[in-house]
Amino acid sequence: MPEANISNDAWYAGNGPENDVVLSTRIRLARNLANFPFPSKFKDDDAFRVQTLVFDSFSHSSEPDKYQGVISSELDALGSEILEERGVLDSAFSKESGSGIIVRTDGKISCEVNTRDHVRLSSFVPGLDGNEAFNLVAKVDDELQNTLQFAADYEIGYLTSNIDDSGSGMKVSCRVHLPSLSFSGKLLDLFASLNSKELVVSDCFGAGNLPSSSLGFYYQVSTKLAGNGTELSQIASIVSAVKFLAESERKERDIILRNRQTEVRNKIYQAYAKVKFSSLLDLRESIEIISDIKWGKNLGFFSGIKDSELCALLYRIQNGHLQFVLKSKKFNFPKDISENKVLKTNYLRCLTLQEAFENIKMN
Repeated sequence: MPEANISNDAWYAGNGPENDVVLSTRIRLARNLANFPFPSKFKDDDAFRVQTLVFDSFSHSSEPDKYQGVISSELDALGSEILEERGVLDSAFSKESGSGIIVRTDGKISCEVNTRDHVRLSSFVPGLDGNEAFNLVAKVDDELQNTLQFAADYEIGYLTSNIDDSGSGMKVSCRVHLPSLSFSGKLLDLFASLNSKELVVSDCFGAGNLPSSSLGFYYQVSTKLAGNGTELSQIASIVSAVKFLAESERKERDIILRNRQTEVRNKIYQAYAKVKFSSLLDLRESIEIISDIKWGKNLGFFSGIKDSELCALLYRIQNGHLQFVLKSKKFNFPKDISENKVLKTNYLRCLTLQEAFENIKMN
């Protein structure tokens, strides 16, 4: 895979609405070409014909030079890992012949080709901004339809391999940080309310240490069905629900500051001290540390770091991103870990966090 852009000016390092709670918004559109079977039913050269048509369509877009296409056979393990960490590739991405990925140079647009559907077009924006995410992806969708005919039914809408995606073909997801509500044990009732609105809550980075919690208290809220109303009404529904979560998190911060400040301040300062005096940090504990520092910043315990910087760190400390840095630059590691890939990665992860936190001030 050509070298990835993992600099600090990536889309996830930008500011966005509600970004003290909402890290990012993603919109995905599932599309299939008319007159071809779904990928799971491909025969003969169907996959290659669809791949050629989709790649060619991007080459005829208004800004073809901004797109980089890679067929699955050319995508190495590290490239796949980085794209999966960014949410560009599904963890179940197939490297079957005829599949591929197209990514815009700014990372805000990506397209999986011949995975579950012929086309899975996604947009990514920082913070809670459903309209901006939709405008981005809808523009590309419109351009593709100038050269591609997508399968659709007048009554059903767009036809997809999964019935839940039929209709608009759209799925909206928001990543949120809810440490106060998690710590206070008030999330389950809120999540039950979201479920009644056909919204699904899942972990971002795996299970956390508290019952029913997500690692680092990072959660993903997603629409369940693509057939419930228009695209704009679906976006409005999830944006309204996520705004309510954000408001609830902020209210809970105030309650914690009144009733449990010493306990929480101790937990957060321990996380800061752990980074400051460590040499090796694994991925799981690093996600928890970033979460605690962000929580402390939003509670007013810290200054000197932005929510957008903390969001970017969640990507920068992932294994694939660090392996890319290790391949790209030379580092002087302690002699006793210089031949150990895992320990070198943990060492670089620790250095990355220490550098990011060097301007933090405790209030």
